[in-house]
Amino acid sequence: MSKEVIHGLTAHRIHLPNGDSVLVAEQGAQVLSWVCGGRERLYLSEGNAFDGQVALRGGVPVCFPQFNMRGNLPKHGFVRNMAWTLLPEDSASRLTFELKDSAATQQIWPVCFEVRLTVDLSPNNLRISLDVHNTGHEDWAFTGALHTYFAVDNIQSVSLDGLGGQAEWDSLTDVHASGQESIRFDGEFDRVYAAPKSMCLRDGDHALHITQSPNWANTVVWNPGPHKVLGDMLQGDFAKMLCVEAAQVFEPITVGSGQRWQGWQHLQVQA
Repeated sequence: MSKEVIHGLTAHRIHLPNGDSVLVAEQGAQVLSWVCGGRERLYLSEGNAFDGQVALRGGVPVCFPQFNMRGNLPKHGFVRNMAWTLLPEDSASRLTFELKDSAATQQIWPVCFEVRLTVDLSPNNLRISLDVHNTGHEDWAFTGALHTYFAVDNIQSVSLDGLGGQAEWDSLTDVHASGQESIRFDGEFDRVYAAPKSMCLRDGDHALHITQSPNWANTVVWNPGPHKVLGDMLQGDFAKMLCVEAAQVFEPITVGSGQRWQGWQHLQVQA
């Protein structure tokens, strides 16, 4: 493991003998890079402020304890804007970061909590786990996501397979339907699905398999398309990324006093 400074942000990298690597920033415990098979698998916008305060677009942001604007907290919660602590780890292929409630978090969300983000790297595989612990005396609930941005060569040549028959909500049209087995992208796309058993992201000759733990109820698929203006994303970058998120969107998860919850997303490149 090595400690690095990337765009002024402190980050930590794991290297494997086969050349695979993962890079995680202390800000938000956000995965910024996953190189597998000699190819960068995650999109990270060059339009980010990289100031240690504003949320970063790209990689794998941790959305907690609120998904999007579905509540009274800042969009996608607040933990992605905060510095997490790297914990000691016995494994050379694992990074674990921790964030606990503080005076600053209590002003935003007045509950007692501890969250950990664990990144496990193995050849052709990346597993990201979010562990949530209610350290207080009152029950509380959350929504959230592992908001993964995948790098693609061209969104128009990409397909996402595995969502056939899953309940689908199109947030752009507010239409409920059943998901198609193979999805292609020719404009803005923002849909929430009942989580499938597995998916396959196909980008030319590249295939990446995506699974998530059953206790994430939803999968979110998003691409802004060519016309949506995002200030932290360079023009034309919509064609270079696709978000496939392990998420809890509609029904909050209740964590009782002293109780824990864990959810993960697993990524595997077809060798």
